[in-house]
Amino acid sequence: MYNVKILGAGSIGNHLANASRRMGWNVTICDLDPAALQRTRDEIYPMRYGQWDDSIQLFNASDAPRCGFDLIFIGTPPDSHMNLTLEAIKEKPKAILVEKPLCTPALENTDELYRLAEESGVKIFVGYNHVVSAAADKAIEIIPEIGSIETLDVEFREHWGGIFTAHPWLDGPQDTYLGFWQKGGGASGEHSHAINLWQHLARNLGAGRVTEVTASLEYVKSDVVDYDKLCLLNLSTENGLVGRVVQDVVTRPARKWGRIQGKDGFVDITIGSEDRVLWQAGNNPQEEQVIKKTRPDDFIAELKHVAGILEGTQDNNAISLECGLDTMLVVAAAHMSNSTGQKVLIDYSKGFSAAALTTVQTP
Repeated sequence: MYNVKILGAGSIGNHLANASRRMGWNVTICDLDPAALQRTRDEIYPMRYGQWDDSIQLFNASDAPRCGFDLIFIGTPPDSHMNLTLEAIKEKPKAILVEKPLCTPALENTDELYRLAEESGVKIFVGYNHVVSAAADKAIEIIPEIGSIETLDVEFREHWGGIFTAHPWLDGPQDTYLGFWQKGGGASGEHSHAINLWQHLARNLGAGRVTEVTASLEYVKSDVVDYDKLCLLNLSTENGLVGRVVQDVVTRPARKWGRIQGKDGFVDITIGSEDRVLWQAGNNPQEEQVIKKTRPDDFIAELKHVAGILEGTQDNNAISLECGLDTMLVVAAAHMSNSTGQKVLIDYSKGFSAAALTTVQTP
């Protein structure tokens, strides 16, 4: 049984608390805002999961216990993630799980975090839970059947109205980081699941990491918001795979979809209230697997993955710190490419900060 401390009593904090309790773990939730803690106890948790769990301890952040926790989960806004994670390492837990996106596109303190994680031995995970889903596993299982890979596309196109439905205390993007791309919001940050899934599939295709990014973003800027509503990316990898990622916050109904196109067939993956994998290999008829699930199941799968890595029963860490940092480099490169009108190259030998990004004039 693990002792878990969760920083942030918002929607993600509640999901992680419920998943932890269903794993049989002890849970403490901390937040700066007493109203958020009350909302968790009286509204969010009981409305989502049937009733409040009296075993969960609630603390104002200023009074929160330190040390003695096996796991620390960070479910606060992205612009607070880096400082909180650096502080959490000092408590020497077994692991820290940071909600996505890991940080802002400024990539501040990313190299320091990587260094301290290596020195301390504290494992850092980043909450891109779709890559540890049964659907992602099934898609990867089928890859050898579809021949050499031609291209890879992933789209997470979803109106963010559902986010505000889950956060009724917010009136809109202006009330949160979501309305500001510099804080980790907008389509590029909030739906960076698509970039991360593309990278995950590319790694499992043997294509390597993303080295080239060409992007076009459409921003919404006013006196109260500054976010990208549409993020279009063309990506190339170390081993020459070329593909595309699309993320937006305007599409209704949502389309969360990816395709691996091979010479001898294809694999489609669809993420939703139930996940689907559709494939055809050679001259065989199309096949489909439907994975029934609930929203809490996404987080339970994530925590099972964390536990498996810590306990040595899982050896392929798809939500590692390195994977989360790779995703943030692409997010930062997207904004740089859009602002300069140029292709951006990623040089991983220069670390995970903005120093790893350079522009080149495209023909």
